[in-house]
Amino acid sequence: MKKVLGAAVAAGAGVLAWSLIEAQSFTVRQISAPVLAPGSKPTRILHLSDLHLTPSQRRKVAWVRHLASFRPDLVVDTGDNLAHVDAVPTALEALEPLLEFPGVFVHGSNDYFAPTPRNPLKYLKEPTQARDGKTELDTEALTAGLTAGGWTDLNNVRATLEVAGTTVDFVGLDDPHIGRDRLPDPAADAPGALRIGVVHAPYLRALGQLREDGADVILAGHTHGGQVNVPFRGALVTNCDLDTARASGLHGWPGPRPDEQGGSESAWLHVSAGLGTSPYTPVRLACRPEATMLTLLPR
Repeated sequence: MKKVLGAAVAAGAGVLAWSLIEAQSFTVRQISAPVLAPGSKPTRILHLSDLHLTPSQRRKVAWVRHLASFRPDLVVDTGDNLAHVDAVPTALEALEPLLEFPGVFVHGSNDYFAPTPRNPLKYLKEPTQARDGKTELDTEALTAGLTAGGWTDLNNVRATLEVAGTTVDFVGLDDPHIGRDRLPDPAADAPGALRIGVVHAPYLRALGQLREDGADVILAGHTHGGQVNVPFRGALVTNCDLDTARASGLHGWPGPRPDEQGGSESAWLHVSAGLGTSPYTPVRLACRPEATMLTLLPR
């Protein structure tokens, strides 16, 4: 019995050690989707989400800055850049080289409120909830820094940008996880050949609004890809009401992918597993932190 108990403790310690290492094993995932009109030039989108930066995370800052070497046509930041009351300068430092490229962003709850310690087992039972008395972050400074760098604020806003020769209409939602989402009024003129919806947390009501609004592609984050996954089972939770099969990666919504049978009414949905964690649960298991290069191709 002692040997069995000892083996279990050793295995648990090994898993914990690996999950701490994996949380620092950043990777770039490269995927593509046939979305654009025939004959269009491919469009390369760098999708960033859930950096959860603190001032001491110098290695993550350097890694994010290096992403500028991919020279994307567009950067989409789906929020939760912050994880500390003093992290705004750190986030702006990390993103500064990427401001050279066209970009859009929305905020997540952790761009408004500092993280607090939580019982991680509650995370497995239900989505996390905003608490009274949480420390407010300097969201205005983050927004001002990103917009001064040339990125477009899409929090409950529409915008139209020229991206790699394609006119793209954007519709963004502020974070549904804390009830800040409000679909902006319909545009009087929407000239784009492509519509992209952007939201932090992929709650079903938000995805439904964006799809009904005509989004061809929807980009979201928030889920951390499940953060702690079980081999052969995958994500256990999404921290929202999205199904775990769509916890990360490229999918169709609400049905199969548009290039699969039965998917003609679906939008493309990309959910980023993100780059960070709460500083109080700095682990990942079978779910490496990621940024994504999503290449939109002609149909």
